[in-house]
Amino acid sequence: MEKSVKGTKTEKNLLASFAGESQARNRYTYFASVAKKAGFEQIAAIFLETAENEKEHAKRFFKFLEGGDLEITAAYPAGTIGDTGANLGAAATGENLRMD
Repeated sequence: MEKSVKGTKTEKNLLASFAGESQARNRYTYFASVAKKAGFEQIAAIFLETAENEKEHAKRFFKFLEGGDLEITAAYPAGTIGDTGANLGAAATGENLRMD
């Protein structure tokens, strides 16, 4: 029998991680669109692959959650969508911050 995470700090961490991975997925999808429009097909493909990876990470965290409402306090990047160079920089910065 698995131990429940309901009502624990672990549950809050899982939800925060799910939200972070979900937001990262959307950012990478937006960045891919910009790269593709600028003619950077390979960079767009890498952004899309990374978005799919983030989706899988989010899915793993989500599977551990047990439902119901849960309030968390968390900070997430509220950046802008720039040109492909700026988006690559933002992606690198975001990945480095998430590793800390």
